[in-house]
Formats: sequence, C-alpha cells, structure tokens
Amino acid sequence: MQQIWDHLPTHDHGIDLDAFIVMPNHVHGIIILADQSERRHAIPEIVRGFKTFSARRVNEHAGTRGVRWQRGYYEHVIRNEKALDRIRAYIANNPARWADDPENISRAVSAETGRV
Repeated sequence: MQQIWDHLPTHDHGIDLDAFIVMPNHVHGIIILADQSERRHAIPEIVRGFKTFSARRVNEHAGTRGVRWQRGYYEHVIRNEKALDRIRAYIANNPARWADDPENISRAVSAETGRV
C-alpha cells in the first residue's frame, strides 16, 4: 500500500504527498495540491486511482478477485500550518489508538464477552 501511495505523483501530476498510515481497516493520508494554475486531477479522481491501484495489488497478492474499497471517503481542507501539524500528529498516533477504535473488531468482540 505504501508503494502505491508513494507512486501517486507519477500518475497525478501537481500533487505532493505528506503523512500516510495504513490501519487494519482504513488509511490516512495528506495530499498537497499544487497551485490551481497547474493542470491536475481533482481529489475524487486521485482517491479513485489510489483505491483502484491498491485493490488490484491486494487481489494479485492474495490471488483473489473482487476485493474492493468502501464507496466513500472523508476529506478535509487543511487551512494552515497549525492544522497541518495537528493532523500529522493524529495520523502518526492513530495506530496507538487502534485498541480503542469503535471500528476495531477485536474491541467489539471483547465488549461482547467482557474480556479485554
């Protein structure tokens, strides 16, 4: 997945990549868009490309067909350096918070059984 992320600027000119992390059921990444005057793809096209390339790679590696990403995604415009630093920290610290994530299946099973 990291290789696909790192390779995005070769397919989508006018972008730079920043923080990125792969979680068990999602990814976080910061895409920096070049000045509007440069011709580049819109965010939905960039995300679609990432999903397409990574799904292909997962399917090839696992010898499967049809592994797909969820339909939607969340995007947020980062407006200043303070927000950029805060989001970079969130991405870097996300793995440490996985045990408490509501989407963590292990957490849901533990809550049902009463075991941690």
